[in-house]
Amino acid sequence: MDDGQLQRYSRQLMLPQLDVAGQERLLAARVLIVGLGGLGCPAALYLAASGVGRLTLMDPDSVELSNLQRQIAHRTADLGVPKAQSARAAALALNPTIQIEALVQALSGKELQELVGQHDVVLDCTDNFAIRFALNSACVAQLRPLVSAAAIRVEAQLSVFDARRADSPCYRCLHVEGEELDQSCARNGVLAPLVGVIGSLQALEAVKLLSGCGEPLVGRLLLFDGLRLEWRELGLKKNPQCPVCAN
Repeated sequence: MDDGQLQRYSRQLMLPQLDVAGQERLLAARVLIVGLGGLGCPAALYLAASGVGRLTLMDPDSVELSNLQRQIAHRTADLGVPKAQSARAAALALNPTIQIEALVQALSGKELQELVGQHDVVLDCTDNFAIRFALNSACVAQLRPLVSAAAIRVEAQLSVFDARRADSPCYRCLHVEGEELDQSCARNGVLAPLVGVIGSLQALEAVKLLSGCGEPLVGRLLLFDGLRLEWRELGLKKNPQCPVCAN
């Protein structure tokens, strides 16, 4: 690290759990963030600020007026701009020393698997179950940790699925494909600060996975009630009949 980096990341370098070695691992890491909405915006900004060396931001959608209530990487001047590009500009304004790629597209199948395989950690910040299942399958196939979260109305959930660990469940162990409900913000609404809280926690889990500090949220599901400011934790087990990760 040069003098500028030492000063920029000084508050993290002071942490004995992270130290210089952990910061260097962050600087050498690549993170894929899928979805630059309410969850992806704070996650991208905090990972950029934390010094993750390379970020890939993927979202095919453009900024709309209704997004600005909660998607804090976008501004009124960004209306009509692809979300991936808007978030990239905001993250680079915060930390111009890292590399950020914007992908204004949705990938699937082999292309998605190849993209996942090029990164160290993947963040699922979408509200689309089809994409969630596809991301999960790609992460299992490529042995990449998946930091998954969802927020709707005034409630949220968060977990980490790490296919590198034999005891870790995957997203498909938790949710049955084909039985999902419509959980989009467009139909159900969402309280603005809620996604900020959960997206920031996604960034925290990614930092822990990349730096080696702390214990990631593997095998545990956090449930958050925003109105009561109440957390619940559920244990998750690998499904021995899971069609994605059982074998």
